[in-house]
Amino acid sequence: MNKELKKLPDEIIFSLDIGTRNVVGTLAKKIDDKYIVIDFEELEHPDRAMFDGQIHDIDKVANVVEKVKIALETRNSYKLKKVAIAAAGRALKTARVKTLRQIDYTKIIEKDLIDNIEMEAIQKAQSEVVNRENANSTKYYCVGYSVTRYYLDGSMIINPKDHKGRELEVDLIATFLPHMVVDSLYTVVDKNDLEVVNLTLEPIAAINVAIPENIRLLNLALVDVGAGTSDIAITKDGTISSYGMVSMAGDLLTEAIAKEYLLDFNTAEEVKRKLSINEKITFANIVGMDYTIISSEITEKIMPVIDNITENISNQIKEFNGKAPSAVFCIGGGCQVPQFTEKLSEKLGIPKERTVIKSTEMIKELEFKEKSFSGPEYITPIGIGYTAFKEIESNFLQVKVNDKPIRLFNSRKLNVSDALILIGFNPRDLIAKRGESYTVIVNGKEKIIIGEYGEPANIYVNGAISSLDTKLKNKDSIFVENAANGDRRYMKLSEYFVQKNIFIRGKKINLINNVKLNDEKVELSSIVKENDVVKYSLIKTVGDLAEYLDLNTNFFDMYVNGKKASIDILLKDSDEVDYKTANIEEVLEEKNTNIISDFSKEENFIDMANTDDVEYSEIAQNSKIDIDEYIKNVFDEPKINSNSDIELSKQIDSVLQDTLANNINNTKYSYWFMVNGEKVEVNNVKRKLVFVDIFEHYKFDTSKPKGMIVLKLNGKRASYTDVLKSGDVIELGWR
Repeated sequence: MNKELKKLPDEIIFSLDIGTRNVVGTLAKKIDDKYIVIDFEELEHPDRAMFDGQIHDIDKVANVVEKVKIALETRNSYKLKKVAIAAAGRALKTARVKTLRQIDYTKIIEKDLIDNIEMEAIQKAQSEVVNRENANSTKYYCVGYSVTRYYLDGSMIINPKDHKGRELEVDLIATFLPHMVVDSLYTVVDKNDLEVVNLTLEPIAAINVAIPENIRLLNLALVDVGAGTSDIAITKDGTISSYGMVSMAGDLLTEAIAKEYLLDFNTAEEVKRKLSINEKITFANIVGMDYTIISSEITEKIMPVIDNITENISNQIKEFNGKAPSAVFCIGGGCQVPQFTEKLSEKLGIPKERTVIKSTEMIKELEFKEKSFSGPEYITPIGIGYTAFKEIESNFLQVKVNDKPIRLFNSRKLNVSDALILIGFNPRDLIAKRGESYTVIVNGKEKIIIGEYGEPANIYVNGAISSLDTKLKNKDSIFVENAANGDRRYMKLSEYFVQKNIFIRGKKINLINNVKLNDEKVELSSIVKENDVVKYSLIKTVGDLAEYLDLNTNFFDMYVNGKKASIDILLKDSDEVDYKTANIEEVLEEKNTNIISDFSKEENFIDMANTDDVEYSEIAQNSKIDIDEYIKNVFDEPKINSNSDIELSKQIDSVLQDTLANNINNTKYSYWFMVNGEKVEVNNVKRKLVFVDIFEHYKFDTSKPKGMIVLKLNGKRASYTDVLKSGDVIELGWR
């Protein structure tokens, strides 16, 4: 008989739906937009050789496949050598996981980092499935995943791209197909001398015919209510985003009917199928009692079971999708039970018009050459052949990763990350770590020096630079160079502060001064290491600058960028600073206030009038005494005029210019004097001293005047602006 069989034309596809209850084989061809079923054969398993989509007895299943194949060959005179098949959705394994990653808070979050964390989460989900199924030796294909939420620093965020933070967490659901399921299907077809030309998933096959491409951008759910399980697929943005499965379906309804009316399983199954067709159903139970019951009455009896099944399906859809979908398409025999779709709509909280049964007669592109079948239970058998026409020879992709050949199950758009997940590549090897951090003490505070950035991983596909989300095609070659971690970042001493300079009469002064490393003065180019101690002083204000230069603001006014400035004005980089001598009379009066302040008080003059010192008493008794004149007399200075004002200003200015130059060069002075026969030492002052400065370093009581003050320098009358030098003999007294 085989000799009479013709070669199957290339335009005809032989497909098999190897289900838990039966096997359906079809011969079909595609002409333009029409999918034409030439012939089909359906045969139930005589024994329970399959459970929940998983083949348990390969020989028994192979025998049923053989009978289906022979029947089609005999009727159509074609030799069948190639076949399209599908793995059951109920064989899929799903896990929901969260993965938290500490990230560099100084950098924005890029897509590569997001892809990397998602890849790590998928691997974590795969490990969870392996542990849960106790299948350490079983390998899994990742057939889809869906991110439900992102968290940035503990707060939910829709899209973390281009944000910054310290912790990024992804919450996702991933679905896996055990290699064993694929391998057992291949074994069954091998036993029948068949070659697999296309392998898909049953939910994908069903969606390809049940949901037109032009509406797949919508958020939809497909529910295949079979015998033992209800399989779920979610579509979003034109692709299947996630899969789910509820281990309750049509058989629970059959069992409920059997228990209610004492029926055997097959009779109860027949009653269930008639509920949506006949208004009244007649049957006999196992003890011979005859029944004729209204269908709605039977439906009411099994309503708690319908309620339970739809509740579980609804919960699964919401968990995988994060919310109720826009619409739900139901296929499979179990969904035909009255009130099933209405209850599912109610549980999902969507209008009942949006939950519909999709049957073969609703597919406009579908035609039958001779005999036909109809009903939602035949959507998947039709879809397997239909999908094969669309994706011929794309069931697996053969690619290489670092010269290692691997096979990827092409259930969706595959990218580089899918290949790396399959070989167990650690995604953290793709992210460069910063160099080791260390601590430095800067002005008493700890400063953490973060390491340098490393070099990120390089991913190449066929020699071209690529990324984790680069799409793959058959025979692609992937090469991955691991990331290189960064080194410690050692900084120069000068990098620990911002260099700011101001200018005083054209001379530059750095606002950072007295810089030390571990209490030693070193070059600013010196390298600072772990636990080193950096100290420096910062000139912030005009007052700080005056103090640094040892300039007494009682003697001069400060100017910043041409404007008179108070001592609390903040200095900025490149500021121009100048000073001008204050009014001489004001200077003399203010400078000597501490010396003769008591003379200016009326009560002191009264006290002085009672003294035994005749000269002093006469002065005090003069009620018209001119205090300013008295000040001049005290210092034996001539009456101040414009010329003396200019001369004194020049003397002060000379001292200040000298002080400025010395401070810029960090020059320090030390002195010793003989004051009233007592040695006085003055060390480490920043400028040359003038005579009036002696009152700051020698205690001379002016609170109780004893006459006219006497000031002498080296035996001569002193002017208070006289410049001092070491060894000078100074006399302070009264007469």
